[in-house]
Amino acid sequence: MKKRLTSAPILQAPNWEYPFELMCDASNSMLRAILGQRVGKQPHAIAYVSRTMDPAQINYTTTKKELLAIILMLDKFRSYFLGSKIIIFSDHATLKFLLKKSNAKLRLFDVEIRDKKGAENAIADHLSRLEREVDPLSIQDEFPNE
Repeated sequence: MKKRLTSAPILQAPNWEYPFELMCDASNSMLRAILGQRVGKQPHAIAYVSRTMDPAQINYTTTKKELLAIILMLDKFRSYFLGSKIIIFSDHATLKFLLKKSNAKLRLFDVEIRDKKGAENAIADHLSRLEREVDPLSIQDEFPNE
C-alpha cells in the first residue's frame, strides 16, 4: 500500500462530468475520508482527509461518529459538491434514514447514499485498489486558458 500511495498517479484532478464518491470512516478517535471519482470501473482519488476527534467527540456513539465524518467532509468539499452528483458510501444503514430528514444538511446537495458493509467500505481497501492497470496518466497541472 505504501508504494501505491507514493507513486503516480497519487491524486487526480476532478472531472466535473462524473459524480463524486465520498467514502468516510470513523474509528474510536479518528475521522477519515477519500474523495474520488469512478471513470468506468476505475476509481480515482482526488483527496485524502483525516482528522482526530476532540475529547467530546470521542464519546459519541458509532452512528454519531459516522454522521460527523460525513457532515465534516460535506463542509470541507462543499465547493466541489455544489451542482454535482455525490455518492456517499456508509456502513451504517441508520444514516440513510437520518440524512433523508427534511431538516438535514444534506438537502443542499444532490446525494445518493449507498450501503456498504464492513470491509467493503474500508478506506484501506479502497486505497489498495487505486493502482491503474494501464500506463499512468500524466498529471495535468495547467489551468484552462493558459
